[in-house]
Amino acid sequence: MVTNVWTQGRAERVRQMQESMRLLRTDRIDLMQIHNLVDWKVHLATPRAWKERGLVRYIGITHYTASAFPQVEAVLRSETLDFLQINYSIDDRQAEERLLPLAAECGVAVLVNMPFGGGGLLRGLLDKPLHAWASEIGCKRWSQVLLKFVRSHPAVTCVIPGTGDACTWKRTPPLASGPLLIRSSGWTSQSLDDRLIPMSVQDEPICGML
Repeated sequence: MVTNVWTQGRAERVRQMQESMRLLRTDRIDLMQIHNLVDWKVHLATPRAWKERGLVRYIGITHYTASAFPQVEAVLRSETLDFLQINYSIDDRQAEERLLPLAAECGVAVLVNMPFGGGGLLRGLLDKPLHAWASEIGCKRWSQVLLKFVRSHPAVTCVIPGTGDACTWKRTPPLASGPLLIRSSGWTSQSLDDRLIPMSVQDEPICGML
């Protein structure tokens, strides 16, 4: 069970966290995140205290824009965290340069948001035929290919498709296991067709599809 703190000031932070637990009908949150680093220096204190009391299992930070990456990197280097939630997709790969390697180095699990690049990337692929190699990696749709690309990065723990469409959700189970991908640093969405190379590996669960 995951929720975020996204407010200013200590009193409002505590109120928001308590309200989240009430709405979720739980006395324990698996992951409490400081959303978009809003007032993070103040907010980290309460999740840490709640973690010591057993009310929170993990704590983390989130952001969704590359312009915030320098600040995200600074926080990762200065604070002890369990999770990082960040934007990453085949057409938005800046996180590969520093954040994903740093998260792996620090032992921080990574949740990826916006794996479809905000939706424009996926819409641009929908009228293109899916190549035969997609079946070799357990994919029947471009959406599955894009999700598997993100999950194939060794630093990524979990992918958040970010869809409110129940039909889309029902189509994600094939991604829960199977071969990942060999990835080229030169990939772009335009070169997707000839850059993706199936990689046969021992089937292993792909941890988490939120």
